[in-house]
Amino acid sequence: MSQELSWEERNGRFLSAGLSRLRLLLTEQAERAEHRMASEPGIAATVEPVIPTPSAAVPSAAAENVRRSAAEMTSLAGTDPPPALVVLANRLGLSGFEADVLLLCAGIELDTRIAPLCARAQGDPGRPYPTFALALTIFEDGAWDALSPDRPLRYWRLIEISQPAGQPLTTSVLRADERIVNYLKGLNALDDRLLPLLTLLELADAGIPLPQSTEAAISRITALLRQPVRTDAVNAIHLLGVDADRKKLVARHATDRLDRQLYRLPVALLPDQAGELENLARLWHRETRLRSVALYLDADESDGPSPQEAPRVDRFISRSAGAAFLAAPESWRGLGSRGAVVDVARPTAAEQEVVWLAVLGPGAETTAALLASQFDLSLKAIDDVLRSNPVDEEQLWNACLAITRPQMESLAERLDPRATWADIVLPAAESKLLRELAAQVRHRSVVYDGWGFRQKMTRGLGINALFAGQSGTGKTMAAEVLANDLRLSLFRVDLSAVVDKYVGETPKNLRKLFDAAESGGAILFFDEADALFGKRSEVKDSHDRYANIEINYLLQRMEAYRGLAILATNLKSALDPTVMRRLRFIVDFPFPGQAERRTIWENVFPPDTPRAPLDYERLAGLNLTGGSIHNIALNAAFLAAAAGSAVTMPTVLDAARTEFRKLDKPINEADFEWKAAGGAAA
Repeated sequence: MSQELSWEERNGRFLSAGLSRLRLLLTEQAERAEHRMASEPGIAATVEPVIPTPSAAVPSAAAENVRRSAAEMTSLAGTDPPPALVVLANRLGLSGFEADVLLLCAGIELDTRIAPLCARAQGDPGRPYPTFALALTIFEDGAWDALSPDRPLRYWRLIEISQPAGQPLTTSVLRADERIVNYLKGLNALDDRLLPLLTLLELADAGIPLPQSTEAAISRITALLRQPVRTDAVNAIHLLGVDADRKKLVARHATDRLDRQLYRLPVALLPDQAGELENLARLWHRETRLRSVALYLDADESDGPSPQEAPRVDRFISRSAGAAFLAAPESWRGLGSRGAVVDVARPTAAEQEVVWLAVLGPGAETTAALLASQFDLSLKAIDDVLRSNPVDEEQLWNACLAITRPQMESLAERLDPRATWADIVLPAAESKLLRELAAQVRHRSVVYDGWGFRQKMTRGLGINALFAGQSGTGKTMAAEVLANDLRLSLFRVDLSAVVDKYVGETPKNLRKLFDAAESGGAILFFDEADALFGKRSEVKDSHDRYANIEINYLLQRMEAYRGLAILATNLKSALDPTVMRRLRFIVDFPFPGQAERRTIWENVFPPDTPRAPLDYERLAGLNLTGGSIHNIALNAAFLAAAAGSAVTMPTVLDAARTEFRKLDKPINEADFEWKAAGGAAA
């Protein structure tokens, strides 16, 4: 009959029978205490921690009722699934006496009649609460070690003991933990002390197929989590890689297949104090016994374990249990906890092309190949792009750019590229090199993946270049031209922000920069790179050694960087020869000659600028770079606007004189005079 009831109904009946048994036992003990007080006037009735035999403790009529309640509890305990108290006792290893103590403590919260009975049973109106002495008196099979720290009641924090100074443990207040009281009632919610620290990672069905490498990682993790628990089993699965979204994805899929909820805990929120850390680990360990859960320790936003952080994480992992992940970009040194290591990389370009084609549908082969060749997106990022509802290839491309931009803007200055191939004036050889550079970025997926070069190369897959030349010769403009032509974002790296004055911090800053840029859609432009890439010094002290390490690290990241990295320098000779050898392109930006300067002057003014006929041959004779010519044109336009006239030769020459003075160039006034057609100087 009981099997026909719902679990909630059976659990309610089990608790009712247990509380009825408690009331009977407490009532009988209260009557004995009151009888003793009446037979021995002047002597307070105190609960003596003895274990009476059933025949001596309970008269026959009461004993029959106790047996009846106990029999009903036994009957209900055998149902499937069993009541909550039985499940808890089995999972946490409680003895029968310890389960009775827990029910006595929870009974105060579940039945208002229990508290006054506790006071009567202890012969003291000031004690309307359970004590260990009371439990030893009313229950059979009492054991003194039930409240020892290594026994379940205290180890699992099932009860709390309020023991003021000087008060014996046996007469101190016992109180059931709120989470456990709710569990006994059938409310199996996460402990509210964990809620501020944890976030539920839900598995959203985005309808995006999983790449083969992702499926392989999920299958391996699932197999590891299915292994039977042993004392020598792994404590956590270490997920390594820079793609934080993909690590969450594989962990969520693996735990979802095992019907477990996955909670995220940032390692930065782990408490510093040993006692607080131990309590947190114990509470989480308890949750793994009571619910089907797993933990995702997120260290992806960390710069690597500090001397204090690694031991803290290690202690937490070793003290807690259950399915757990530790996600970090790289392996942590000093982490003593055993664990399987799973490398989780972004899907390859070929896999991303398959994903794009699957979501875009037949006929989108060209678009899928184009997006996969340029952008290195996680599955979540692809899903976010699709949620913006792009209607054509251009909108898809712009959505990919937009989703990769925010993480870069906090690390580098974003430039708005306006220059085109028509704006830049270079000798034919240098112009050809720039176009070859653009072609390699555009077709790298074809060569690396389609033609198999990726399998033949162990490094050097990144495309990088050096732009060398005096200030104003067009290095930044060339970067803008490339960004415009390739439809990519351009970010200028502030070396003063990257190079940290503290030893060893620069690689961390560089790692953040390159990791953020890896998703594609970004050209990294290192301006005045000789400040960082200069000739490496002889190692005389630790600062020299770390400076060389930083350069090596940067060169390695540049070679592995999936996008385009450009170094710009005014002093090519100042660069370390090692840097020069590891660069794929070196483009020299020479000082413009007369012919190049004339072309620059002819194109420097926008079409809408009102201007009188200008003598471009005369202006080309001014020995200036393209950057200075642009400054002169802009200043001349402001002079003309202030005068309410068009741009004329006198205004241009006047602005040129100002530019020469700014550059500390020698000035011959005859060079800046202009004679009008009538012969008068203007």
